[in-house]
Amino acid sequence: MPATGDGRAPGAADLPGAHGAPVGHARNRPVTTGPATAAPPIPHPRSQAVRAAHAVHPSHVSEVPPGPGPDNSADGGAPLRLLVIEDDASDAQLIKAAVADSGTSIEIHWARGLDQATALLAQSALSARRGRSRGPEFGCVLLDLAAPADLPHPSDSSDGLEGLHELLRRAPHIPVVVLTDAAGAELGAAAVAAGAQDFLIKHETDGPLLARALRYAVERKRADESQRRLVEAELRGQENARLQRHLLPTPLLDGAGLSFTRRYRPGRRRALLGGDFYDAVRTDDGTVHVVIGDVCGHGPDEAALGVALRIAWRTLVFAGLTGEALLTTLQHVLEHERRSDEIFATLCMLVIGPGGTASDLDSLATGERARLYLAGHPAPLLLGRDHEPVTLPADLAGPALGLLPCHDGEAAWPAHEVELQPGWRLLLYTDGLIEGRVGAGSRRLGQDGLAGLIGDHQAAGLTRGRLVDSAIAEVEELNGGALTDDVAVLLLERNPVQLILG
Repeated sequence: MPATGDGRAPGAADLPGAHGAPVGHARNRPVTTGPATAAPPIPHPRSQAVRAAHAVHPSHVSEVPPGPGPDNSADGGAPLRLLVIEDDASDAQLIKAAVADSGTSIEIHWARGLDQATALLAQSALSARRGRSRGPEFGCVLLDLAAPADLPHPSDSSDGLEGLHELLRRAPHIPVVVLTDAAGAELGAAAVAAGAQDFLIKHETDGPLLARALRYAVERKRADESQRRLVEAELRGQENARLQRHLLPTPLLDGAGLSFTRRYRPGRRRALLGGDFYDAVRTDDGTVHVVIGDVCGHGPDEAALGVALRIAWRTLVFAGLTGEALLTTLQHVLEHERRSDEIFATLCMLVIGPGGTASDLDSLATGERARLYLAGHPAPLLLGRDHEPVTLPADLAGPALGLLPCHDGEAAWPAHEVELQPGWRLLLYTDGLIEGRVGAGSRRLGQDGLAGLIGDHQAAGLTRGRLVDSAIAEVEELNGGALTDDVAVLLLERNPVQLILG
């Protein structure tokens, strides 16, 4: 019969005579009962403590110094702190003798029952968290299944594992090895199925085997905990991804006759949402409203604030606000939602007058008019079909939202009237796209560099999504790697045929 639950030591019954004293002896217990005629185990000659096994009882909570031998502890330094739950004095002393014969540095602590063991585990964990000098947390628990379970309300349908169930409930993160008599091998396997890391059979376990089982239990528990944390992290990541995807906007441009291409790349690793935000809606009167903005910072708080500003902007647009009245109200929202007075947000808002739909071909031939509002944000690029991209004027730009009080006369955002010729295309973006470096020096790409780059890609025949993707890829190549800031890019085009969301 194997000595451990995983069958790693076949023929272990031959080990005690060759290597040291076995753990435990035959005795009558209500849970697991050994053969009535079994002889007491022969103690190892080097284990002087076993000579008094039947006369010495473990104290209520006592400590035994680690046995001799080289330091083979799992962490390569401090000994393994082992908590033994055992109420029988002879078995307790035999465990001590086996530890001394194991050649491993193990520090033993005793407890007669679960109540004492729970108190010791809690005290050790608290001391470790507070950095006290009483030592680290316990590395493993050795539980004799025949020990009293100390249960306040014992179950009528006993399965012999009440003590293990209660221990796992009270200390779920500690590795557990159980001890059972030879007649309880099936019970030991059931204990492993219930959550123990391994089981050992008395009379078939010597010191080296005990040490191996303890190390195995510690490593298996560590692997189980790592796997559990990995699964939890994956589930949290999936939940966060679903949440962030739902927080990204769906433009409402039905009937506008526009194609809308957007790209969004947060600067934070493993995130789908950053401090940049955008949106586009068409109101009942045919007016198209577009916004793109950037909350300073890159953390989750900034991402949440960006979502709040976007939702507030859409709500205000459908409520009938526009222009400076909308931006003033949006600044009030920012002031109430931000976690610090130093947080601000830049914003670009475009309001395209009604007309120019697929059924209004006359207005398409004569062009359209739009109002541009800038609050500390880079001006959009106007992409002509027969000329280089042109940066729209920014001389009327106002301060970023949150920098100046709304009642201050300087906190104003006047509109700049823009003439949009037939077949117009506008590229709106956040500053993360133009703040990347060019080469190994400190020079930044800037708005002029972006205009030249877009012009080159247009000349190569790239349009819509391919144009935006290739531009972002070249910006990253010039930067020497991925951009660290959030990047949002919108390409809005007059499209009289159908609406395309890229």
